[in-house]
Amino acid sequence: MNILDEISDSFSRLPGVGKKSARRIVNFLLGADSAYMRQFSSLIAALQERIRFCSVCGAYTEEDPCPICSNSLRNQSLLCVVEQPQDVQMIEESHEYYGLFHVLGGLIAPLEGVGLHIPSIDTLVARVKNGGIREVILAINPTVEGDTTALYIQQALSVTDVAVTRLASGMPVGSDLEYADRLTLARSFRGRTTF
Repeated sequence: MNILDEISDSFSRLPGVGKKSARRIVNFLLGADSAYMRQFSSLIAALQERIRFCSVCGAYTEEDPCPICSNSLRNQSLLCVVEQPQDVQMIEESHEYYGLFHVLGGLIAPLEGVGLHIPSIDTLVARVKNGGIREVILAINPTVEGDTTALYIQQALSVTDVAVTRLASGMPVGSDLEYADRLTLARSFRGRTTF
């Protein structure tokens, strides 16, 4: 296997990139100027060194706490619960939500051996019990695992006086937040209902 095949194979392992797209990316990079290539390769090399999880919400960040958690202008009484760190960015791009976030990092999935004990759910309950949160918005993918996790969170928070809501049905069932368009996300936030 030559270097072109090796690099194409590496790109084709990325989500949403097939063999033809990977080859197109490699061809583009071959034609790019050397300054761009040096910058691109140094950014990829530094990615895992510079990006970490926010100690408050669990989102990707270069600084801890992240800019969202440290922004006092955000609505401190709203807490949006998402499955993965990349979901935070998708919701931010909708420009419909101005509260805080909490990243679960996974869902309850009994068939995959993931039981009810997800540490980030315990952290979520503790954040709510510390006070100040009036509404928890469950922005979790509408899948069997997502619904199971949402129900578990709703039950765990039932001992508090916080309102638990869920994104409206604007999100297609079985889809991921990562692939939703901005308009669908915006409508989902405006039409959320009590869980």
